Amino acid sequence: MKSIGIFYGSSSGTTENIANAIADKLGVASADIHNVADASPEDVNKYEVLILGSSTWGAGDLQDDWFDYLPKIAALDLTGKIVALFGCGDSGSFSDTFCDAMGTIHNELAGTGCRFIGEVDSSEYSFDASTACTDGKFVGLALDEVNEDSLTEGRIDAWLESIKKEIG
Repeated sequence: MKSIGIFYGSSSGTTENIANAIADKLGVASADIHNVADASPEDVNKYEVLILGSSTWGAGDLQDDWFDYLPKIAALDLTGKIVALFGCGDSGSFSDTFCDAMGTIHNELAGTGCRFIGEVDSSEYSFDASTACTDGKFVGLALDEVNEDSLTEGRIDAWLESIKKEIG
C-alpha cells in the first residue's frame, strides 16, 4: 500500500474523530495522522497519498486551522500525489453551504499537480447547495454528524472501498 498521511482541522472534535476512524479502517499509524494546527507544510512530502479533512463553519468557511495551512500546501508542487478529501457539515442548518470547506480545499489544490480521487454521488444526501458538489458528485466524502450520523460508518466504508484500488 502507498504511504498515507491524514491531515485534518477540527474545532469540536468531530473531524478529528472521523480522521481517526478512517485511519483505523485503513491501518494508518497514529504518527501519520496530523492536525493541521500542529503540522508543517513539508509533512505532506512524506506521503504518496494525502487524505485531507475539514469541517465547514458559518456560511461555508474552512475550519480555522486550515486558513493558514492551506495556502502553504497549495504553494507546494504536489505532482504525483493522490489526494482524497472528506468534509463534515450540517445539511439541516446550513443546507446552502453543506461541506463547502471540502470544495475550498479542492479548488485551492487543483493547480498543484495532485490527482484527486474519491468522488461521491450526492443523490443520497439532503442539501440545497455546496461548492464541493458538481454534476451530482461531491469532490470527496461528505458527512453530516449532526443530522445523519447513523449513515456515517456506511458512508466511510463505501468511500474507502472506492478509493482502495487507487491507493492499494
